[in-house]
Amino acid sequence: MSVGGGGVRPWVVQRVSAVYLGFYVIAFAATLMLSPVVDFVDWRERLSQPGINVATLLFVFALLAHAWVGLRDVIMDYVHSAALRFGLLSAIAIYFSAMAVWAMRILAGLW
Repeated sequence: MSVGGGGVRPWVVQRVSAVYLGFYVIAFAATLMLSPVVDFVDWRERLSQPGINVATLLFVFALLAHAWVGLRDVIMDYVHSAALRFGLLSAIAIYFSAMAVWAMRILAGLW
């Protein structure tokens, strides 16, 4: 079985991103419990740390990849019109790309 055929790649992306999202949420919740954030300055200081900043950016990319695979599969299964399917997938791809750029700008601006 090849990794590129038969829907294995989206399956792997879905599973790997889910594992990362779960670990990130648990780790971030633990850090918040150990060291609560009180105001905006605390949030900015915490997210400006390079390790947390990179982990958060990876979280955003994993979230977008996870959502893309899920939405793509639902649209491909239930939207039968090829034109409508193409339009929906294109709109979602553009929207997710804009969200990724926005997140990168925010997180890069904290350094």
